[in-house]
Amino acid sequence: MARTIIDIPDPQLREIDELCRLLGISRAEAVRRALRDFSQRNGNVKTDAFGLWAPAHEGTPSRRKTAAPTP
Repeated sequence: MARTIIDIPDPQLREIDELCRLLGISRAEAVRRALRDFSQRNGNVKTDAFGLWAPAHEGTPSRRKTAAPTP
C-alpha cells in the first residue's frame, strides 16, 4: 500500500476527526473512502485534444501534435 502526504486545513481536519469518531473509523480509512467515492464519481471523465495541443497529464510535459516535415 502506498503512502502520501497531504495538507488539510485545521478546521476541516477537526470536522473529519469528529466524523471518524462518530463512524468508528480511522482518518486513513476516511481518506480511502473519500478517494474511492471521488474515483467512482469521476471515473467516466474523458478529455479531447483541441487544436494543436493534447492534454498534459500531471508529471509529464505537454505534448504537441506536429505536422510531417515538408521536403
